[in-house]
Amino acid sequence: VQLQASGGGLVQAGGSLRLSCAASGRTFSGYVMAWFRQAPGKERGFVAAIRGSGRSTYYADSVKGRFSISRDNARNTVYLQMNSLKPEDTAVYYCAARSDRYLALTEGSYDYWGQGTQVTVSS
Repeated sequence: VQLQASGGGLVQAGGSLRLSCAASGRTFSGYVMAWFRQAPGKERGFVAAIRGSGRSTYYADSVKGRFSISRDNARNTVYLQMNSLKPEDTAVYYCAARSDRYLALTEGSYDYWGQGTQVTVSS
């Protein structure tokens, strides 16, 4: 599986962005998809995940209520809608895929990674 993330950019605090991650392959619906992020000087951390059916999601506490993960299996794409952005959301955002049906929160649980897209939130 190859993943291509896009949609990052510069936005003011309180603004919104939507990230997209396009996946190759014909079994996209069989993968759990997730977003992670890495801020400067920090380790990469979990943001959100969604099961293959799209019916089950999980979020980090820091983004709950502001971010929404979704997927379109017909387009082999997962999205991260980010609202009410804060300067502390500034990071490189990575999409990841896990060839399993269960959600996971740790980097090591994911098999495939995209290249990352920069999100910068100005105050």
